Amino acid sequence: MPAGPGPFPVVMVIHGGCWTKGYETLAGTAPLASALTDKGVATWNIEYRQVGDTRGGWPGTFQDWGAALDHLRVLARTQPLELKHVVTVGHSAGAHAALWLAARPRLPADSEVRGADPLKVSAAVAIDGPGDLRTLYGFDKDICGRPIFVNLFGGAPDAQAGRYRQANPIEWLPLAVPQFMVASVVLEPSAAQAYAAAAQSAGDKATVITLENAGHFNMLSPADPTWAPVEAAILAAAKAEQ
Repeated sequence: MPAGPGPFPVVMVIHGGCWTKGYETLAGTAPLASALTDKGVATWNIEYRQVGDTRGGWPGTFQDWGAALDHLRVLARTQPLELKHVVTVGHSAGAHAALWLAARPRLPADSEVRGADPLKVSAAVAIDGPGDLRTLYGFDKDICGRPIFVNLFGGAPDAQAGRYRQANPIEWLPLAVPQFMVASVVLEPSAAQAYAAAAQSAGDKATVITLENAGHFNMLSPADPTWAPVEAAILAAAKAEQ
């Protein structure tokens, strides 16, 4: 929580790590969260089950993302949070989560990962991670060093078509919130532009921020120059009147 009486906009921060246990934890996004809190927004840096954890992957990973977002309603009973301004911010696999949480209210009511009353977000920021999982299928083993999606979803796209569709943000456009795509090495500029074009065509606001020579992790460090445009976008999204 920032200093002061509030109410404060909220940034929910979601780490990456190939959706798989053993790669990353919320410790990697803690400096980012602290930097944002210093700028006057409340931050909610979450942990979640991943492939390798009990019921991680489908559905547990997605259920945890949703439960963490919805838990802000509980926190708002005792903390000065402005739940009309909740921005999801994710890195790598967490970027997918940030966009998916914005899409979650559009899922079918009987979806096992939707939840009964999904909290709506006001914007989503995807940092060097996918908005369209299908573009990465087959390349996931190159990025993560092993096949990921067959473990995440319990099968290939043809065997688990319903799960892949429910999990894929681009297939639920329009999301009806601004979306920011931070392009670097995993989310290449061309893929970011393609997603943004699809979002814009569906009627959404979508912005691409391309980082040069940022690698995959540099922009997570508030001391790195590549953090500045990312931070500016997040703060603008968090404090904008929606």
